[in-house]
Amino acid sequence: MRSYGITDIGRNRNMNQDFIFYSDEPVGMFPNLYIVADGMGGHKAGDYASSFSVERFVQFVREKTDSHLVLVMRQAIETVNEELLEKSESNDDYKGMGTTFVAAVIEDNTMYVMNVGDSRLYVADDKLKQITMDHSLVEEMIRSGGLNRDEARNHPVKNVITRAVGAQKTIMPDFFEVSLYPKEHILLCSDGLTNMVDDDEIMEIIEEKKEVEPIVHKLIERANFYGGRDNISAIVVMQD
Repeated sequence: MRSYGITDIGRNRNMNQDFIFYSDEPVGMFPNLYIVADGMGGHKAGDYASSFSVERFVQFVREKTDSHLVLVMRQAIETVNEELLEKSESNDDYKGMGTTFVAAVIEDNTMYVMNVGDSRLYVADDKLKQITMDHSLVEEMIRSGGLNRDEARNHPVKNVITRAVGAQKTIMPDFFEVSLYPKEHILLCSDGLTNMVDDDEIMEIIEEKKEVEPIVHKLIERANFYGGRDNISAIVVMQD
């Protein structure tokens, strides 16, 4: 297993509210762990939401030793959600903060994925396949037939998400179980990448660069080339 990740401020923002974590080595009972979080909120609140959520999630996982990893992922995100909401409600500077959260763990040839919000996970083999489903207004409009994918890319409410960590008492993460094959690439990213670089170009970059570090650098470079309107985060994992 090989991985590499970068979070970049982009070209239009004064602060980076994204936060990432990646480890090919064990984290507690997990054989590895990869996370992207995209925070939201007022001055410093989004930055705090994403960094706290990732660091607290990792801490929770490190302290657990004896449960199934999907159960631990659920318990961890529920704990993070509860604690982040408490901080939001007790500090005016943090009111209304929240964060997206996408996490993956690979055990043998199976990947366990959890997401809340619109940060994504893709698997790339001969084509790019989005595994996660966005929790967003435009995704709901697409699924109801009121909008197509091309219209959604530039829709005025495309950044409005319907679920976030720290937004309400009950959190509803989605879970996915994916069979992996040798040499496949896995991409976790924030919408600062996918709003700037389309799926076809992402796939072209993966096929051209092949190795995890040059892929990530090229993805960030292209997102900034097209405007870099948001913070940009990407982690690429490759199965040996």
